[in-house]
Amino acid sequence: MPEILISSDDPGAPPQDTTLDRRKFLLRFAAVTAATSAAVAIAPRLARAASFSVPPELMDPDAFATDIHVSNVTDLTELTLAEAAKLIKAKQIKSIDLVEAYLARIAKYDGIYQAFNTVLAAEARNLANAVRLTGNNPALLGIPLAIKDNYYTAGVKTTANSYIFQNFVPSFDATAVARLKAAGGIVLGKMQMGPLATTRATTPDGIITTVNAWTPNTPSIDPGGSSSGSACSVAGRMASSSIGTQTGGSITAPSNAQGLTGLKPTVGRVSLYGIIPLTYTRDHPGPLARDAKDAAIMLQAMAGSDLNDPRTQGLPKVPNLIKAATPFKKKGKVVVRWPTRIGVIPDYTAGTSQNAVARAAMLATFASLGCEIVDVPLPDEWSLLTGRFNDVRLPERTEPFLEYLRQDLKLFGVSLNSWMQGLFLSGDEYLKGQRAKYILAERTFDTIFSQCDVVVQTSPVPFDIIGFPEIAFPIGFGTSSTQTGSQTIPLGAIVGGMPYSEDRLLALVAAYQAVTDFHTRRPPDPVLPTTTVARLAAATEMRLTAEEAEVLTE
Repeated sequence: MPEILISSDDPGAPPQDTTLDRRKFLLRFAAVTAATSAAVAIAPRLARAASFSVPPELMDPDAFATDIHVSNVTDLTELTLAEAAKLIKAKQIKSIDLVEAYLARIAKYDGIYQAFNTVLAAEARNLANAVRLTGNNPALLGIPLAIKDNYYTAGVKTTANSYIFQNFVPSFDATAVARLKAAGGIVLGKMQMGPLATTRATTPDGIITTVNAWTPNTPSIDPGGSSSGSACSVAGRMASSSIGTQTGGSITAPSNAQGLTGLKPTVGRVSLYGIIPLTYTRDHPGPLARDAKDAAIMLQAMAGSDLNDPRTQGLPKVPNLIKAATPFKKKGKVVVRWPTRIGVIPDYTAGTSQNAVARAAMLATFASLGCEIVDVPLPDEWSLLTGRFNDVRLPERTEPFLEYLRQDLKLFGVSLNSWMQGLFLSGDEYLKGQRAKYILAERTFDTIFSQCDVVVQTSPVPFDIIGFPEIAFPIGFGTSSTQTGSQTIPLGAIVGGMPYSEDRLLALVAAYQAVTDFHTRRPPDPVLPTTTVARLAAATEMRLTAEEAEVLTE
């Protein structure tokens, strides 16, 4: 495996959570919730002209891996984003070589994976052929990326896998896409997703599409949440990296399911402008990548203030995430970059399941890296605050789509139930739920983060509700039993932090990945069917019912 750059001696500026004004965040959180009705727009009629400069951190040599030589590379699709960027910068490979390698895998295997809605082969080739190296080359220059199909892409159909948007072609890019392009990224295609960002990836009427890249010939094994197409494209080595959205686990869940490193940033860290909404106060755009360094490069490019999204205004400056995600050595040994207390919630490692065993081993590894492992309680009424009051998200998704609900209920396909539920939540319940969100955030600060810096989680939902960041990463492998026998699947963990602590979360996972290799393992290639008809027949037999869709929502 190529070596990665490891920094020593100076850990750099302290993590951003050490300067967090908790009360200010809570007040801001309440204000964003109150502003929901004014901020949501399904299809903005007028795009404000905006140009985005490339963050200087993307020009830093630390953004690239080191000691990679083309003679050591037998398959370009095995490279991480940072490794490919290094080779392009060193003129050892060309962007067009990388694009062609990915297009070849898409042509060969996406009939099985079904990760792509649209492949922009000609456009990607043209952009790759036009790449020219200069004195300063951003880390994403010439790198092919996969974009979830709810992000606007100028001149390219953006469907959200929905009947509502099946013919929608936006005239401008979502802010996150525009930033990635400004940093040199090449859009390779648009990805399959759950209809309107609900459920795993299916057609609007529930026929399963994208599979788990680790079990491609067994569609029944869940590939994760609605960003499963984005995850499969990276795990299946059909793109260098990808972006998705998370409202109830749709970055962290597919990352855990497919052995990736997914980062859901703090609410407002990345603009929602130009993304078809699900729940404005809980929608989080973010990367699904191969490791912490790649996730850092992606988020460094995506994050920042945007006049088109008030959630992004007045936030702390985005720190150097790439440096944070560079493994750190002290006296010749890899250690966590900053002293970090990891909170462990009750029963996190209880039992003898494969997940429990992997979690215990993960915590032991973090302890060896210098982390302090501390037990933390859950706040009072945790189940009530994260369970029953979770339903207040439903009216937020229903309101922008009222005209479509009135027009034809069939437009919502298999996900109709959750959209209808939003119509029947009373105003007093909605207001009570908004207060419950504030209480949940306050108690999380007071009960959990008074005792630790980060906390392990068994579900992404609580931190989705309150907009705190989380990172998902692989911690081992287990088996899943199916009718065709046992199959190897990745095991993953989720760690959450205080607002704006993406740098600490990345540093933590980078240290872990410097001494483990779970993130470097790739799934075997799928077994190709003898006929396309056989694969399509198998997929057609697998359809989510309305009840299954309701359970899997987000």
